[in-house]
Amino acid sequence: MLPLPVASPGEENVIRKIGGSAEVKKHLEDLGFVVGGTVTVLSRLGGNVIVRVKESRIALNEDLAKKIMI
Repeated sequence: MLPLPVASPGEENVIRKIGGSAEVKKHLEDLGFVVGGTVTVLSRLGGNVIVRVKESRIALNEDLAKKIMI
């Protein structure tokens, strides 16, 4: 398993685990990040990432992105 920020842009990945507190997990789940779901990194800028999840584009800061394991 690797943290989301190290994924290659354009490559579709399966979410294996979501870390963090219950509040953080709930927030990410509400955004569409669920175990078994797919996520694609569209671009990276200084550790921050823009991803596609469930046909939506979402920007995540580095701390949140590192909690998503692929």
